[in-house]
Amino acid sequence: MTQHKTETAVLAGGCFWCIEAPLREIRGVLSIEPGYAGGDMPDPTYEAVCTGRTGHAEVVRIEFDTAILSYRDLLGMFFVLHNPTTLNRQGNDVGTQYRSAIFTLSTEQAQIAHQVCAELTAQKLWPDPIVTQIVPLEHFYPAETYHQDYFAKNPGNPYCSAVIPPKIAKIRKLFRDRLVHT
Repeated sequence: MTQHKTETAVLAGGCFWCIEAPLREIRGVLSIEPGYAGGDMPDPTYEAVCTGRTGHAEVVRIEFDTAILSYRDLLGMFFVLHNPTTLNRQGNDVGTQYRSAIFTLSTEQAQIAHQVCAELTAQKLWPDPIVTQIVPLEHFYPAETYHQDYFAKNPGNPYCSAVIPPKIAKIRKLFRDRLVHT
């Protein structure tokens, strides 16, 4: 029996539901857990993070199989799912909790993240500069249970039904060959 090497990534691209749902469709993603990172308050709650005063960002912690999905490829998908040029904002969600950030778990992840940002900047995909933070992960705090797989459990939520389906469609279109169900 072959054992695959797994790796963990922690990414912030606005609302964690909006990153979690589309990436669940990608082959090689073993688990995704919404949570909080980058702040000063230990064991923050969703309500506290939503105030913008804890310093945390809404993040997803992704465990993936590196034999199927590379960290670089995962970052490519991450940058398709949000606007990395808006400081502390994604669409109508405003505040530091919605910032674009890559919380690295190793020197290698930090190097790859900086390379990917530099490559995307050179490609001039956006009219404004990329403002994604690249910082070492200090702590990850899992979000409350009701946030886990939120979109699948609450597809009728007005926010979700307006914002998430276009992101899923984009992933399905751009990464058709990487989907769990092709």
